[in-house]
Amino acid sequence: MTDLTGTAGHDEPMGTSSSASSSNRPRRRTFTAEYKLAILEEYDQADTVGKGALLRRERLLTSHISEWRRDRKGGALKALESRKRTPGRSPAEIENERLRAEKEKLARELAQTKAALEIVGKAHALLEMLSESADSDEKRKK
Repeated sequence: MTDLTGTAGHDEPMGTSSSASSSNRPRRRTFTAEYKLAILEEYDQADTVGKGALLRRERLLTSHISEWRRDRKGGALKALESRKRTPGRSPAEIENERLRAEKEKLARELAQTKAALEIVGKAHALLEMLSESADSDEKRKK
């Protein structure tokens, strides 16, 4: 059985988290460009049985090899470097979007409340008219 806590070209040992207080959520593994090239070299030199053993030992998938080969062919080390994901929006833009959505929701609720008040007002006026006509009918009968 192999040691799963080894680093072997990974940014951080597998099976450990960067902070003891962080949640126990799994983290995506990242690989250095040098590690990827070394694995590709070893994979290309291995026979069929050796390739499977290498993948099991390093806990890799054939899709890793395919992607890394494509990257190597397209631009060697530069293409193999870890890709940093940048957030699409700044925190201020996210907050603005949240506030706009809240404002739109409140505007819809206000319009709905105004419409309901208008209906209640018209119903009240109608009931007053009916009440007045009923009172005048009773006075005529007496």
